[in-house]
Amino acid sequence: MDNALYVGLSRQMLLRRELDITANNIANMDTTGFKVESLMAKTEPRAPAVTAQGPRPVKFVMAHGVARDFTQGSLRQTGGSFDLAIEGKGFFKISTADGERYTRDGRFMLDDRGRIVTQQGDALLDEGGGEIVVDPQKGLMTIAADGAMSQGAERVGKVGAVSFDELSVLEKVGDNLLKNNSNLQPQAATDAKVRQGMLEASNVKPVIEMNRLIEISRAYESITRMMENEAELSRRSVERMGRIQ
Repeated sequence: MDNALYVGLSRQMLLRRELDITANNIANMDTTGFKVESLMAKTEPRAPAVTAQGPRPVKFVMAHGVARDFTQGSLRQTGGSFDLAIEGKGFFKISTADGERYTRDGRFMLDDRGRIVTQQGDALLDEGGGEIVVDPQKGLMTIAADGAMSQGAERVGKVGAVSFDELSVLEKVGDNLLKNNSNLQPQAATDAKVRQGMLEASNVKPVIEMNRLIEISRAYESITRMMENEAELSRRSVERMGRIQ
C-alpha cells in the first residue's frame, strides 16, 4: 500500500469517528441539558510507506479529542415542582455509587425516602454536599433563584450549583452526567440562577448537524473514490511493467 492510500485510510477513520459524534448529537437533540460535541483533529508526521519519492515525512490526520460546547440551551416551562434548570454557568451536584458527578439535567423527582433524585435514582446534593430530603406532608416546596428551598415558612435546604474554572476537566460518563477527572475543585456558582418548574433544552442545532452529516458522507465517498482510483492506477502500472519485462 502506497502513501496516498495510507493517508486516505487515516482520513476515513477520522470521518467515521466524526460521523458517530454527529449522529449522537442528532440522537440527543431532545435530551435535557445535553451539550453538542465535535471532533478535534490534528496532523501527525510519520515515516512514508514508500520512500522512493514523495514528501518526507508524510502527514497523517488523526483524532485529537472531543470538544464539548457548554453554551446554554433554551429554558422551557414545565410547571413540575422538581423540574429545575440552571440559568448561567454551573452544574447540579449528584451523588452516585461511583462518587460525585455533575449535570445540567434537572429532571428530578422524589423517591420513597423523600430524597430529591435523578431519573436514575441518584441523590441531588445541597450546597454542603448532603442529600436533600423533603417531607411532602409539610406542603408545597418552592425553590428561589439562589437555590434556597422552602416549605411554607420553613427553609429545608439549598440546591448546590457549582462551576469550574476549566470545563475541560469534565468527562462524560453516561446518564447525562459529568465527572471531574482532575484535582481541580468546583466553586459555588454564585452567578447562576436556579429556575423551578423549568428544564434546559439541548443546545444541539438540528439543521447544522444534519448539514454536517451530509458533508461527512460526501467527504467519505470522495476519499473512497480517490483510494479506488489510486489502487487502480497502481494495478495498471504493475501490469504494464510486467508486459515490458
